[in-house]
Amino acid sequence: MTSYDLCLAWNWEYDADFVKVLSKACRSHGLSLLQVMPDNLGDLLHRLVNQDIVFRVFFDRASEDDACFMPLVRWVCRCGTHSINAYEQASRTWDKATMHQALIGAGLCVPYTIILPSYEEQPVLPSVDLRPLGARFTIKPAHGGGGRGVVTEATSLSQVLVARREYPSDRYLLQTHIVPQELGFRPAWFRVICCMDQIYPCWWNPHTHIYAPVTFAEETRYGLQPLFDMTASIARLCGLDLFSTEIALAPDGLFLVVDYVNDQIDLRLQSKVADGVPDQIVHRIAERLAEVVAAYRQPAAGHQDRACDGPLRTRT
Repeated sequence: MTSYDLCLAWNWEYDADFVKVLSKACRSHGLSLLQVMPDNLGDLLHRLVNQDIVFRVFFDRASEDDACFMPLVRWVCRCGTHSINAYEQASRTWDKATMHQALIGAGLCVPYTIILPSYEEQPVLPSVDLRPLGARFTIKPAHGGGGRGVVTEATSLSQVLVARREYPSDRYLLQTHIVPQELGFRPAWFRVICCMDQIYPCWWNPHTHIYAPVTFAEETRYGLQPLFDMTASIARLCGLDLFSTEIALAPDGLFLVVDYVNDQIDLRLQSKVADGVPDQIVHRIAERLAEVVAAYRQPAAGHQDRACDGPLRTRT
């Protein structure tokens, strides 16, 4: 039986640079890395069935876009293998409507929002009072990322009715359009990345999507400590190891969580693409992940590496 420290499932071509950075971090800690991609997924599943391999930690960056990886995810869940962003916890964050209520329950500030039932559940809406949303608002499906199905700066109910038909099985959020304060000639809109116990706040222009790390001097000058506190609260709430969130400073001085929890964050390097994550943050994330994996290298007392018993169900 061959044992690996980390199994990484990935399928997005633009993850290649991050994988190189993570591989280097693993090597620096003396860790073995098993990469699972579409072209070797079938062989890996076969080897798992035959109990030829085992791994201590699993990191999935593939199954969200490719259901062929789900048998591997189910195998990991059934075996109790430690996962970075465990599927059960991650899947709870994918519904923005559910997360909206959870964030409010945790005492975090969010934009004024109206949550609508899915079109399939209720094709004809009762009268909806849009006035509390203001002159402009955002229309978002409860699931999905990357701006899919999102209508920004909407102004009418007719736009809502059209949008609901695009993803008819999904609930929709109507959210007040937030125009952030300007701090030092920049919009006070931040994308904050959290990796384990490390928090990386960045200025993030919502129009250009360009990152710039928040410096300690800026944190002090503009009173940006809430970015850390709010992100730490979200981390406790969602239980994820690696995610991003978006926080804006509204004109009334409130810090609002405007995009709740982004799992499977884009980790392209800024040195390669303008709207990528600053390289130093990607390197720190990879290093932190390697440190966590290294902690699992020495099994706890009484624990032995083993393959999971039971059949491996493949996709039909």
